[in-house]
Amino acid sequence: MKLHLLDKTIFDNTSFSIGENSYAHFLKLWHYHPELELVVILKSTGTRFIGDSIEKFEEGEIILIGKNLPHKWLNDSNYFSKTSKLQAKAIAIHFAENFLGDIFNRAPEMNSISALIERASRGIRFIGVNKALKDKIINLNNNTAFNRTIKFIEILYELSNHKNYTLLASQGFISQSNKFTNKGLDKMYDYIFDNFKNDISAKNVAEVICMNPSAFSRFFKRIQRKTFSQYLAEIRIGYACKLLLEDKFNIAAVCYESGFDNISNFNRQFKRIMKTTPSSYIKEYNA
Repeated sequence: MKLHLLDKTIFDNTSFSIGENSYAHFLKLWHYHPELELVVILKSTGTRFIGDSIEKFEEGEIILIGKNLPHKWLNDSNYFSKTSKLQAKAIAIHFAENFLGDIFNRAPEMNSISALIERASRGIRFIGVNKALKDKIINLNNNTAFNRTIKFIEILYELSNHKNYTLLASQGFISQSNKFTNKGLDKMYDYIFDNFKNDISAKNVAEVICMNPSAFSRFFKRIQRKTFSQYLAEIRIGYACKLLLEDKFNIAAVCYESGFDNISNFNRQFKRIMKTTPSSYIKEYNA
């Protein structure tokens, strides 16, 4: 499936843009842009594609998409009927991560917003957002330019402290963009991402960071809440999804290119993690 770069350049002397989109159905295009995007679905239902995540969406959901993260909203089939009177409506706010300069990285008061922007690299679905915050986003454009900017910072701050959320794209899909501050973790993740296509084990990683294999297994499960083998399989499947979407290899080639040594294990792990088969996954993205 071809990935399109959309121009979301912000004009009119504003540091971010707010659009209320209303169509018969959303843009049926797999795309990305350098700006982050905060979306509130006002009307419509369908399937949401963010990175390698495929989920149903419904009215009222709030999503934050990181820069250059591929995404698409595909409305249900009844929206494409010639006799349909349905509408797809959403608020979409586009902003560069440095739309206020380097304030989010330099000011300690903004640390939580900086962390929010980093999490958004995988896409974030916020769950159970209260009506007051949702209304603040929806009505953001009904302010003067200065107050709009202040209120947008408030919105980002409230979202950064909202505890009920899920990350959408897998670690494997966006692994190259993740950053870690701890040097030991840097070394561990660098080794995993550089070698996940090879036959590696928890013991190999333990040796890299000079840990006893048993201690490493306990340590890894504590920080990731899953075993190393489960994590490695998810990295490989996330990478496999990326290859499938690029349409450069057939399924068998993707299996071996992403680190699996046989097609049956690949298919089994793919279905366990993605809840679908590789061929069905491709068909759904190309719908």
